Amino acid sequence: MKFYKDHYDVVIIGGGLAGMACALQLQAWGIRDILILEKHNLPGGLATDFVRNGFEIEATLHEMMSIGTKEHPLKVGQFFRDMGVDIDWLPVPECYRVVLPGSGIDATLHEGYETVAREVDAVCPGTYDKVHELMLLCRRVYDSMNILSVTPMSKVQMLMKHPDFVKTVGYSATEVIDTFGLPKKAVEMLTPYWIYVGNRMDDLPFTIYAFLMADYFTGSYVCRGYSHEMSMKMERKVEENGAQFEFRQEVEKILVKNGKVYGVRTARGDEIHCDYVVSGAYPNRVYSQMIEPLSEVPEGAVKMVNGRALSVCPVSVILVLEGKPEELGITNYSTFSGDTMDTNEIWKNYQNLTEPYNYITTICLNHANPHCVPEGYTQLSITALPLNQPFADVKEEDYHALKRRLANEMIETYLRHTGIPDFRDKIVEIEVETPMTIAHYVGAWKGSIYGYSHSLSDHAVARLQMKEKDHFIEGLEFAGAHGMSGDGMGPQITNGRAAAKAIREDKEKKEAAK
Repeated sequence: MKFYKDHYDVVIIGGGLAGMACALQLQAWGIRDILILEKHNLPGGLATDFVRNGFEIEATLHEMMSIGTKEHPLKVGQFFRDMGVDIDWLPVPECYRVVLPGSGIDATLHEGYETVAREVDAVCPGTYDKVHELMLLCRRVYDSMNILSVTPMSKVQMLMKHPDFVKTVGYSATEVIDTFGLPKKAVEMLTPYWIYVGNRMDDLPFTIYAFLMADYFTGSYVCRGYSHEMSMKMERKVEENGAQFEFRQEVEKILVKNGKVYGVRTARGDEIHCDYVVSGAYPNRVYSQMIEPLSEVPEGAVKMVNGRALSVCPVSVILVLEGKPEELGITNYSTFSGDTMDTNEIWKNYQNLTEPYNYITTICLNHANPHCVPEGYTQLSITALPLNQPFADVKEEDYHALKRRLANEMIETYLRHTGIPDFRDKIVEIEVETPMTIAHYVGAWKGSIYGYSHSLSDHAVARLQMKEKDHFIEGLEFAGAHGMSGDGMGPQITNGRAAAKAIREDKEKKEAAK
């Protein structure tokens, strides 16, 4: 009996969130002849956890957006519900605490557009109306993006129905925020999330900033069973629906003939035929290494990947500490802290490995999930999001010393910013993640998990307009952080569904032409 069938409708390379979302959406539309090939021994890619000496530790997920409540689910929450994937979501208690000692800022902001306006106004009196209007503008742009991503419109229709989207598209976050005349301190309080899309405010499209702010300030969630719960439940449902899901099966080649895919070849030599391939691997790797023969790679595909810049990469120190958070002085779930909130300065700092990172984000999972570790312990992660270029020249013999130095510097920076007592003698477990960690465990291109950076010359809106021109090989779709919606676990669901939609539309077009 053959391990694989002679032919599948769809082969999905990678069992990450985007790949599984693609499979679930296809299955909901009746396309069920699907094979998922995952190189790891677990589903989910980076949506996973690990165990050290009896402690189960979240590896990556800080917050999941677009979930909503059971009574009023948002688009990602509604997708899981529609697919029959029941995840135990826990609300995050606040959006973030921002600590900028140099600016005299130490404030915590919570969900709700009026709420954040009041909280900024408490620090910067007289700003309530302007902050509230900025947040409402963000929401209108957010709503427009959700509609335009699935409903094609002419320029005249967009201008009539989505005027705020049209007026702000093409401008940076800095340029639009400056029109509100807010004081510097208020702007700094509203800036921290920039790092999650990996571009400084002067070059970050306001469209992306608006979507991020509107989404986060609607409320965020984590999984009670860590991101691994989400991955395992999605995998189980995909298989229940009839897909074949195989682990430890790395795909080395995507087979193409006359501009159309016809299958894949695995590392162990299995040649598997199909009509469509959905790749979780970055286009950089696909177009430079995976297409067979390489002569089938169009010149435009090479130009496209060369013209896009990889976004930031994680350097994370993940800790289990002896003692409850309140005993250690850790009072918040999410804390952004920095020596500066000048994103140009932070961007410059993030491009070297010689200076300590001057801006970090810290998550204490206990404050959202009290049972994430046994009673009397604390799970804490400290993260910087630099570019990956500085790591390219790190020698193997220097790597472990570099990790130890970065971990110590980041812990010291967090302690200095927040003023809490030194907890280093309370460390029970510690792991340090770098771009090399990511590249090794999940094969992400150069350790990138944030896809391509959103800049004024290359962002989600521009990618949507270029969708047809950027489709270079018939039957090949992409689903992952490198997709149109960009990075983040919520957008992975959107990217996966977008790949499924492209396949369904192509199948319908071909069937109609028969």
